[in-house]
Amino acid sequence: MTYGFIRENSSKYSIGLMCDALKISRSSYYSYISRKKESKRSLENEILLREIKAIYRESKCRYGSPRITAALRVRGIETGKNRIARIMRENSIAVKCRHKRFYTKNPNKQVNADLVERRFNPVVRNSIWGSDITYIRTREGWKYLSVVMDLYSRMIIAWKVNDSQDENIILRIIENALDRRNPESGLIFHSDRGTQYCSTRVKNILQCNGIKQSMGAKGTCYDNAVLESFFSTLKKELIYREKYQDMDDLKKSLFEYIEIFYNRQRKHSTLGYLSPFEFESKNDNC
Repeated sequence: MTYGFIRENSSKYSIGLMCDALKISRSSYYSYISRKKESKRSLENEILLREIKAIYRESKCRYGSPRITAALRVRGIETGKNRIARIMRENSIAVKCRHKRFYTKNPNKQVNADLVERRFNPVVRNSIWGSDITYIRTREGWKYLSVVMDLYSRMIIAWKVNDSQDENIILRIIENALDRRNPESGLIFHSDRGTQYCSTRVKNILQCNGIKQSMGAKGTCYDNAVLESFFSTLKKELIYREKYQDMDDLKKSLFEYIEIFYNRQRKHSTLGYLSPFEFESKNDNC
C-alpha cells in the first residue's frame, strides 16, 4: 500500500519527500517500480508468444520474425520486430533452413541481350515476366519444376512439373501464362541462358506473341535473382521438409504451396508485407 500511495501521488509530490515521510528508502521504492514494470512486460510477452505460435503454425513454420511482426500488425498488435525476434529466440521458434544448391555448366549458345539489367521492380503488371527451372528429388527420381513469375507482384502465374527438363516444359508454362494473363505486345520474358530457353521453338512462341526475350549473363545468378530467390524460399519452406513418393505427391504439395500459400497468403517484404494476390488487388483498385 505504501509503495502504491507513492506511485499514485508522484505527480503531486516529490518521491524523495514521500519516501522520507513514510520512512522507506528510495532504492526500495524504485526496486518495487522495476518489478511492477517487469511483471507487466512478462504478461505482455506471454500474450505475444501465444499469437506468435499461432501465426507460426498457420504459416506451417515458414515465417521468421519480420513476417510474424507484419502479421501481428494486421491483427492490431503493434510491436517491434526486435522484440518478436527475441521472444522467438528465447522459445526456440525458428525457420529451419537447409542450404543446398546444384550448379551445371552450359556450352556457349546464341543468346538474347539482357533487357532487364537487374531492374526487378516494374510498376505495372505484365511488363516483365521472369522464368527459371529447378529439380526436385522424389522416390521415383528427379522431377523438374519450371515457373513463370510476374515481377510486378511476384505472382507465380504459371508452373509445371515434368519428368524431363527439355524445352517442352518451357513451352507449356509460356502457353499457360499467356492464357492466364493475356498480356499486350511489348512484354519482356527474362530468364537465364539455360538450353531450354535458347531453343528455336521457345524463341518462336515468344516472337509470335509480341514478347521480347531477355537473358542474364552466363554464370551470373544475380541477373535472375528474383527467381533464384523464389526457388531458394520454396526449398527452405517446403521441399527440404518433405519426402516425396512420386509425381502426384509432389504436384499436390506444390499446388498447396504455390497457389494457396505463396500467391495468396505469404507476406512479401518487397510488397510491403502483402501477398502477391493482395498486392495486385490493392493496386488494381487504386
